[in-house]
Amino acid sequence: MEIKIVNHSDNPVPCYETMASAGMDLRANLKEAVILMPMHRALIPTGLFISLPVGFEAQVRPRSGLAIKHGVTVLNSPGTIDADYRGEIKVILINLSAEPFTIQHSDRIAQMIISRHEKAQWIQVDQLDETERGSGGFGHTGK
Repeated sequence: MEIKIVNHSDNPVPCYETMASAGMDLRANLKEAVILMPMHRALIPTGLFISLPVGFEAQVRPRSGLAIKHGVTVLNSPGTIDADYRGEIKVILINLSAEPFTIQHSDRIAQMIISRHEKAQWIQVDQLDETERGSGGFGHTGK
């Protein structure tokens, strides 16, 4: 699939690191480092602008290494970039650790996955079909 991209940074465009990778790394586009204090959040620009085909979205997700090693994650995970959005891709990062975390220009801060989606059309009914689970909610099936 081909997707139009404008890159206003000096970072390379996102790419798949391996043949089987689902996500592409997004990099910070910063004039100066950002120090993310514990329990603080920041909106980090990437310098990227994309034009997705209708029926697709880009999902912005955390990088597992940042999460486990530094407690830094994407706050609205997954963040959704709609096909009609033309603004800069920015990533909301939060530091859930007890230590400050410094984000430098070109650091890999998140990953982006391109995903197909369907448009739902609601059909209003008076009753839903029965299932074995029924209305059992959170924790209904055990630990």
